[in-house]
Amino acid sequence: MSAMIALFDIGNTHTHIGLANSTRVSRHIDTPTKGWGTGAAQRTAASFLNKQPLAGVALCSVVPAVTPFVVKFVQARLGLPCLQLTSDTVRGVGIDYPAPQTIGPDRLANAVAVRTHFGAPSVVVDFGTAVTFDVVDRKGNYVGGIIAPGLAVMTDYLHEKTALLPGIQMREVTAVVGKNTAQAMLIGAVHGYRGLIRQLVAELKGVLRCRRLPVVATGGYGKLIAAKLPEITAVEPLLTLEGLRLVWDAHARERATKGGQRPCSLIDADF
Repeated sequence: MSAMIALFDIGNTHTHIGLANSTRVSRHIDTPTKGWGTGAAQRTAASFLNKQPLAGVALCSVVPAVTPFVVKFVQARLGLPCLQLTSDTVRGVGIDYPAPQTIGPDRLANAVAVRTHFGAPSVVVDFGTAVTFDVVDRKGNYVGGIIAPGLAVMTDYLHEKTALLPGIQMREVTAVVGKNTAQAMLIGAVHGYRGLIRQLVAELKGVLRCRRLPVVATGGYGKLIAAKLPEITAVEPLLTLEGLRLVWDAHARERATKGGQRPCSLIDADF
């Protein structure tokens, strides 16, 4: 069995863990990010990676307080080099942005994957805790994006801050006029977010001067929202993990060219 790489995409709500070979992400699992503080996530990761021969680890994190827990797990349980994706270590996409160090590393991973597989210009819409747009221009540079509240954030907030609005489970809704409160909230969320995506994509096409713009959806509600939204050209649930895989692969090729030198890594960090 050939060695694979482990991938950790540490998000605000969930950590997405993947296994990848030299061509694709072959397996993945999700675990609540808060579990890194209790040990639950470590147990999930250990079980998922159990007895799998690994060549290394790549991670991206938007939760700095959690990152050391993951690095410690990699050091103690796996003993492997661990590449953290940042604006300094990214490969496969340029950056044209005033403060590159402030770009969310998951957004850089998305940009790498979308440029590699869909070309430039292109756009990623990531339906996570927030809805984020990541924009790659025709030169192949990450140039910025758009951030809006996520669907669950919006509906959970309404439920928590009002006396009569219920919590709802996201699903497809065909009605345009709600006949009960839950249905009315679903219409606002699902149809409303499709309208938001449609309008922003139209404006991005103008800015990028591109009539046919690849727009790739990823994240938890990507498939739901894209179902009746022709502006979305593809749905790729593992896009962020694929971006991590591509960055690791680029560094591996650099190491081979330079005679096996290790990339900038976290494995030697003192936490």
